[in-house]
Amino acid sequence: MSEASQEKLDAFLGKMVGDLGAIATGAGVLLGDRLGLFKALREGGKMTAAELSTRTGTQERLVREWLSGQAAAGYVDYDEANEQFYLNAEQELVFADEESPAFMAGAFEVLSALWLDEEKVRQAFQSGKGVAWHDHSACLFRGTERFFRPGYNANLIDSWLPALEGVVEKLERGAEVADVGCGHGASTVLMARAFPNSRFVGFDYHAASIERARKAAEEAGVGANTRFEIAAAKTYPGTYDLVAFFDCLHDMGDPEGAAAHVRGSLKPDGTWMIVEPFAHDHLAANLNPVGRVYYAASTFVCTPASLSQEVGLGLGAQAGEARLRKVVTAGGFKRFRRAAETPFNMVLEARP
Repeated sequence: MSEASQEKLDAFLGKMVGDLGAIATGAGVLLGDRLGLFKALREGGKMTAAELSTRTGTQERLVREWLSGQAAAGYVDYDEANEQFYLNAEQELVFADEESPAFMAGAFEVLSALWLDEEKVRQAFQSGKGVAWHDHSACLFRGTERFFRPGYNANLIDSWLPALEGVVEKLERGAEVADVGCGHGASTVLMARAFPNSRFVGFDYHAASIERARKAAEEAGVGANTRFEIAAAKTYPGTYDLVAFFDCLHDMGDPEGAAAHVRGSLKPDGTWMIVEPFAHDHLAANLNPVGRVYYAASTFVCTPASLSQEVGLGLGAQAGEARLRKVVTAGGFKRFRRAAETPFNMVLEARP
């Protein structure tokens, strides 16, 4: 064992204090989100703990402690002279505005599932059997929708779909579209609202998610051109101009089999749109803040989900473009390219 440098040890312990603070504050973010404290701060402006507790029907002493912790983290601002707390413009976008492209409160729901399901994942490490998506805590499903939806709102209609060859024109005229692994239907509803002449069907094997997606379509008023059905990626029916996979291919046990089924379900001039977590092809290039989050999610959710299914390829959330290309071309696709990207996602286009 090498001898530790005191200076480096002190620096590393300092990092630990910061990391522990972030973890502890994250539970507070989840609490504030679920109690409506962030939204109340956005609506009410500067408030004392007493005023916020009255506005939200919560206990003042606990609210004061929550506000203090969030202020210490820099997630809430504090006016010392008036003993008031408030959200600045940036904090509002991140914690209180669900339509903001910077909204992040949903991510804390996802991360809470990692802690809640640690025992199941620990058993999967020992047995090798994985953990199916539907066996996770329910907060994962809602959190995943709320985490990805802001990115879809910001990019899907205005940049991702236009980056695909000829797809927007087809959608405007009227196309048949399948959204596979649709979850709660956020991406499906968004496309259906933007392209009323096209017909959309969302598929997911998870019955509870399909039920929620149907409600979302009804609430959004897109029932006339949208439907949701329970089906797996290797068995969904129909023939389509566009098939979309949003952040789900790497979760599948047999992504090559799914790719082959997509190939068979596309019209001759059809397009497969694959949105995946952003990743470089080599581990060293992914050792950064975004990779840190995605590797954690992949350890607890994505890779165990894949290993729980047939084949169990275990791509993981940081598969990278090169590995994804191999999967797609193994399914029979001849053309493959990266069409667009953000700090969090890659948009890949595959064509027969």
